Amino acid sequence: MDERMVLWDVDHTLIDSLGLGGAAYHRIFPEVTGRPVQQRAVLDGRTDLGTIDHMLRSHDIEPTEDLVSAMATALAGVFEEVRAELAERGRVLPGAAEALAAFDADPLLHQSVLTGNTADVARIKLGAFDLLDRFDLGIGAFGDDHLRRGGLVPIARERARLKLGIDFAPDRVVLIGDTLNDVRAAHESGARLVAVATGSYSAEELRSAGAEVVFEALPPPKVLRQALG
Repeated sequence: MDERMVLWDVDHTLIDSLGLGGAAYHRIFPEVTGRPVQQRAVLDGRTDLGTIDHMLRSHDIEPTEDLVSAMATALAGVFEEVRAELAERGRVLPGAAEALAAFDADPLLHQSVLTGNTADVARIKLGAFDLLDRFDLGIGAFGDDHLRRGGLVPIARERARLKLGIDFAPDRVVLIGDTLNDVRAAHESGARLVAVATGSYSAEELRSAGAEVVFEALPPPKVLRQALG
């Protein structure tokens, strides 16, 4: 069997982070821009760059490089502050720890993340639940790498080529996620997708969007491994 790169979504696929993302945006927006929040932050599988861009534009603010960077830095600062609360009140979703451990032990799998979170926020969230050592984050892609989630897959592939010396064909890359944007990212990039209905979308909604492999929740590692193709 060929080697695979497995790229996990983080929020609502691996962990429940208590909806702290939306609250963080509402906190940092007036601090960074000096303007009150008039439009809610739209997350739902977007990258943080995409969310920041949309939020600034919806308030008629030009998303300059400096302003976007300031928002991303402030976002990470908020999550650093609430790390202990996240660890205490949040949770690793059922089946996630077992799947991560099994995949980490499989020499044919190279495991990382493809997440809408910035790299700093992803490290804080995964670290809060002691999951960091399950991933090679050097071959992952993050929400501060591209505006669109689909644009993250080529970035992860290139990082794997440079670090591991493996040129993963798109169909040897498997995304595991819970949103319609995960489905779109797979279709756009040619990656395979394993969808889980552990977030705000039902299994039927994910299938209707084009997900061919859908689970209601993360299955046992053996079943999930077989789904990778």
